[in-house]
Amino acid sequence: MQYQIWRDDLLQLAKQAVVYGLEYKSVLPVNLTDYPNELQQQRACFVTLNIDKQLRGCIGSLQAHQALVMDIAKNAYSAAFSDPRFPPVSKPELEQLSYHISILNPAELMTFTSQEDLLQQIRPKIDGLILQYQNFRGTFLPSVWESLTTREQFLAHLNVKAGLPADFWHDDTQIWRYTTEMIE
Repeated sequence: MQYQIWRDDLLQLAKQAVVYGLEYKSVLPVNLTDYPNELQQQRACFVTLNIDKQLRGCIGSLQAHQALVMDIAKNAYSAAFSDPRFPPVSKPELEQLSYHISILNPAELMTFTSQEDLLQQIRPKIDGLILQYQNFRGTFLPSVWESLTTREQFLAHLNVKAGLPADFWHDDTQIWRYTTEMIE
């Protein structure tokens, strides 16, 4: 809950990034000195855009590599204009967009002995997961539990998102879990 005190500022930044991107076709420049030290710290985030509760774009970072406010501006721009699942956001859509920011806590590699062991360790409505097998990789934020309510569904759909069959399992699969702080 440490970022909730800046909720309005962070959501406004995401919105400004999309408006700026629509007008200038580039990422909103962010002046770090305009923000408190806590928002200048390196953190990873995802920005999700919805229209009428339907996904309109979602892009993010899994590892912290820049200041949180810069990551929000970049990911908001990318969610609006570079998500390959959707055409770029249009001006008429601007007023319909709702913004959701997921600030990620560092991911931890999970250890498990089997798929059943992994499923028992997954914490529904808490964990986001990163799945990797060879060159296949995908992630689901904890908010995905709203639509995929069982551990089995969550893992099967994550396999598909990573480009694998829904029922895929290999002992060399790696899974990381993380939690997020939601700003909406």
